[in-house]
Amino acid sequence: MGAVKTKRMPRAVREQQMLDAAVQIFGQRGYMAASMDEIAELAGVSKPLVYLYLNSKEDLFTACIRRAATALVEAVRAGVRPDLPADRQLWEGLGAFFEHTARHPDAWSVLHLQARTHGEPFAAEVAAMREEIVAFVTQLILAAAREAHRDPDLPEREVAGLAEALVGAAESLAAWANATPGVTARQAAATMMNFAWAGLGDLMAGRPWSPPEEQAGPGPDGS
Repeated sequence: MGAVKTKRMPRAVREQQMLDAAVQIFGQRGYMAASMDEIAELAGVSKPLVYLYLNSKEDLFTACIRRAATALVEAVRAGVRPDLPADRQLWEGLGAFFEHTARHPDAWSVLHLQARTHGEPFAAEVAAMREEIVAFVTQLILAAAREAHRDPDLPEREVAGLAEALVGAAESLAAWANATPGVTARQAAATMMNFAWAGLGDLMAGRPWSPPEEQAGPGPDGS
């Protein structure tokens, strides 16, 4: 009898296997310390095959960033039901964000820490992902603000800064939650809601906080 031939793994499946291994190594060891030898060994393939499929360490890292970014954006969008009230939409969006980052801590490390600290073009890939999430959150807040103020023409710029602040705070909180034993995704989302929605609730109700008026300094004669 002749030798039994084993079925070759489809290229797409093999490539995802390599990306899985690369995300784990990059996320845990960092971009500079990660080696292609480690990635190939974890993926169960030869190093030349990794280079054949993904060209270089830089291209492999970029592919990891793009896959992680796409998955995160899709998770957040899928977690929000547009028929819910504004606070519930924000709650579900935050819940989806923290659930995803908790389930994929290595991918979040790649996005939040590694990609941002190793220059272009890696930082640009993350910036594009972040802009998409900020735009999504901006529309959530804008819809709520327009409804609360009964002003369908309320300019987007009125809430754009709030969305930037909210996303930035959520990113930092996700990194902290992943590094702090015992903190669940639900707890992180609740913390973010308590931090954000109290202020947003007052804003929607027409009770924005205003800084105190600047007092004029003393005149030239000290009076």
